[in-house]
Amino acid sequence: MTGGLVGSVTPLADRFDLALVDLDGVAYRGHEPIDGAAEGLTAARSRGMRLVFVTNNASREPESVAEQLTELGIAAQASEVMTAAQAAAQLLLTRLPRGSKVLVVGGAGLVTAVRSAGFEVVHSADDEPAAVAQGFAPEVGWPQLAEAAYAVGRGAWHVASNLDLSLPTARGFAPGNGSLVGAVRAATGVVPDSAGKPSPTMYDMAVERAGARETLVVGDRLDTDLAGARAGGYVGLHVLTGVSSARDDVLATPGERPHLIGADLRSLLVAHPEPLRGPEGWWTVRDASARVLDGRLELGRTATSSVEDEVDVVRAACAAAWAAVDDGIELDPTSVPELATGLQHD
Repeated sequence: MTGGLVGSVTPLADRFDLALVDLDGVAYRGHEPIDGAAEGLTAARSRGMRLVFVTNNASREPESVAEQLTELGIAAQASEVMTAAQAAAQLLLTRLPRGSKVLVVGGAGLVTAVRSAGFEVVHSADDEPAAVAQGFAPEVGWPQLAEAAYAVGRGAWHVASNLDLSLPTARGFAPGNGSLVGAVRAATGVVPDSAGKPSPTMYDMAVERAGARETLVVGDRLDTDLAGARAGGYVGLHVLTGVSSARDDVLATPGERPHLIGADLRSLLVAHPEPLRGPEGWWTVRDASARVLDGRLELGRTATSSVEDEVDVVRAACAAAWAAVDDGIELDPTSVPELATGLQHD
C-alpha cells in the first residue's frame, strides 16, 4: 500500500466486503442526520458490504447507538457497534486481573464495558483503584476529574478511551474526551494510555469479530480515523462531512493521509479515479489538475459544476502536494486554498 491516494475501478461497496464506519461527523452530527449517510450505507449494504460502526465515543452503550442509527434511517444492531469503551476495557485486561478496582470517569457505556470485562467499578480515589478509565460523557465535571487526578497521582494506571480534543455537534465543535483527559494530565504530569483511534485496536477487534476479506475504514478525522487506518494497514476513506477539511487533506502528514477521498457516504457507491502524473509536474484526475512549482501549489482548474468535480480538485491537489513533500520539497501552506467549499456543512 503506497503513501498516496489510490484508485478503485469499481465502486467501493463492490470491492470491500466490510466497512468500519465512524459515527460523529460521518453517519450523523450530534443528533442530526448527515446528507447522503442513510442513502449511501443502505445502498452499500444492498450490494453486499457489511458494516461495523466504530466510534471513539465511549459515553453510550452499543444498544443506544444502534437505536439512534435506526431512527436516522440506518438500520443497525448493537452487535454492529464497536465503541472505545469496549476497547478501553480490553486494554485494561492486558495488565490487570479481573476483579481489580477501576475508577470510571465517563458515561454508561464505559461503566458497562468495564464491568462486563470483569472489573469492579468504583467512583472514588479513596477506594484505591488500580486504574482510572476515562471516557467522554456530557455530565463529566470537576468532581469526577478531581477523583481521577487523585487516583492517578497515587499511582493508578490512567487509561483513556480516546484523545479526541473536540467532537462535532449540531451546534459546532465541543470539547472532546482528549480535552478532559488533558485536565487530568496537566494536574498529574502523567501521560495516559489510549485505547481509541488512532490506535488500530478497535479496527482489529471489529475485523476479528466480523471476519473480512478486504476492509475499508471510513472517517472524517485525519488524526484519528485515517491515522488509525494507516497504522493498522487498512485502506482509509476520508469523507468531507466532519472535522477535517479538504485543505487538511492536502496538508496531511504521511501518517494521517487518506487513501481515498469522498464528499459523503454516497462515495461508497462509485468508483474512485486514481491521480495520474503528467508532464511538467502536473497531476490530473479526470478534468482537474494540480502541481507544486517552487514550493507553491497551483491548480489547473478551480471552476466546478458537480460534487465529483470538487472532489477531483481535492484529489489532484493532494497528489501533487504529497508527491512534492515526499520528494523533499517544502510546501508553502499559504499557497493551499480552502477547497471543496461547496461541500462544507453549516
